[in-house]
Amino acid sequence: MAGGGAAPPPKQDELQPHLVRDQLPNVSYCITSPPPWPEAILLGFQHYLVMLGTTVIIPTALVPQMGGGNEEKAKVIQTILFVSGINTLFQTFFGTRLPAVIGGSYTFVAPTISIILAGRYNDETDPHEKFLRIMRGTQGALIVASTLQIVLGFSGLWRNVARYLSPLSAVPLVALAGFGLYELGFPGVAKCVEIGLPEIILLLLFSQYIPHVVNTDKPVFDRFAVLFSVTIIWLYAFLLTVGGAYKHVRTKTQLHCRTDSSGLVASAPWIRVPYPFQWGPPTFDAGEAFAMMMASFVVIVESSGAYIAISRYASATMIPASVLGRGIGWQGIAVLLDGFFGTGIGSSVSVENGGLLALTRVGSRRVVQISAGFMIFFSVLGKFGAVFASIPPTIFAALYCLFFAYVGSVGLSFLQFCNLNSFRTKFILGFSIFMGLSVPQYFNEYTSVAGYGPVHTKARWFNDMINVPFSSKAFVGGIVAYFLDLTLNKGDNTTRKDRGYHWWDRFRSFRTDPRSEEFYCLPFNLNKFFPSV
Repeated sequence: MAGGGAAPPPKQDELQPHLVRDQLPNVSYCITSPPPWPEAILLGFQHYLVMLGTTVIIPTALVPQMGGGNEEKAKVIQTILFVSGINTLFQTFFGTRLPAVIGGSYTFVAPTISIILAGRYNDETDPHEKFLRIMRGTQGALIVASTLQIVLGFSGLWRNVARYLSPLSAVPLVALAGFGLYELGFPGVAKCVEIGLPEIILLLLFSQYIPHVVNTDKPVFDRFAVLFSVTIIWLYAFLLTVGGAYKHVRTKTQLHCRTDSSGLVASAPWIRVPYPFQWGPPTFDAGEAFAMMMASFVVIVESSGAYIAISRYASATMIPASVLGRGIGWQGIAVLLDGFFGTGIGSSVSVENGGLLALTRVGSRRVVQISAGFMIFFSVLGKFGAVFASIPPTIFAALYCLFFAYVGSVGLSFLQFCNLNSFRTKFILGFSIFMGLSVPQYFNEYTSVAGYGPVHTKARWFNDMINVPFSSKAFVGGIVAYFLDLTLNKGDNTTRKDRGYHWWDRFRSFRTDPRSEEFYCLPFNLNKFFPSV
């Protein structure tokens, strides 16, 4: 052949497929191996910074609609931080024991808005009293909704559901738990592109490129990329703010760009310890409770996908079904505490913190427990916590672009257990992911145009019971994949292998794999009293 000849044939070992791994390799610190204390404290603080985004954004949107001002907003944020710290400790010690941060969930926003718009609050003219009444209404709904997760989790019902989950049906569930949050990514960056875009660029430089150029004894730039990039861009945003760059722009632009637009530093008390029923005794409404219970069920499905993703990035084995059920039960306790303390929103797994595990390659349980300590500490010392909470939301949106992508990609990694040459696999995978994106797109698009969902009756609570689940991409995609995988099952060994079911056989029960004891066993010898099955 003219022109230098053909390339040499590939070696035999080069043609071998990549090995299938029960545990993710190349993780620096797995779930049970903590880093040195100084490094662990910095990593814990980094997790605290990342979870601040949702913690601040949700109350900033809801509290003014309730009738509250900056003072009430600061107290709600303090309460969410305080309860999130407690719930994260409960989850890491007694729940799944995974390095999962428990924080506010966007899924509960819709039923909370329905409570805000309820007619029985329209006669209240005093904004503060209206805020208190609405907050008590959300407390009652959250307390009732928590029972669903507590019952499904601790009774073993969700354990029985999870045992039929295969790698094939887990792919859409986990992938859409990350990719399905794309609306919180670049659309948020574009609201203040001169801050958001540099944050994305710096985050990529520190985490992906500089480590290949600068050789250090320990990974520094990639492991602490969030601290480096956020500090630089936060300072840059501060200089733009004091320099008057946003004096004559729209109010909405100022909210997303300025470092002083939140009003939290001036409004937050120096020291304040949140306590149960601080807003008064909760009130109960049956319709609102049912709507919140449906949101609670959606959160169960979404959180199951997030727990599976976190178990992978923690370099643990697949989470056993009984441990997943235990985690859902403790997540119900988290929602119950939300109702007791009055956070105004329910809790679930923080997906962005799951992505941070991948960025740092540190899946240590101790790091997340340290971050819970930071949450409680800064919730009590309100002024200091308010300083960090004043980070422009655009910076958090830039972080989400990477973290949600990491969680979505780990869902796709479960395809290594499946037969991708099977038409059955291709159908279930393609149809469930497509419907998981397409159905919520219709519901969300309809809502943005009409101001209400496709299901629109006089009973707002009933509307939420239908509109909320079909607006969740992970819920729709996960349910469709789970249903198709079970019903399109011939029961033969070929189909079983195609869906990867045999790879997870050993993790359906707690006792069938010895590594489950190492990763998921309860502390203080509590497994004797609360055995996992």
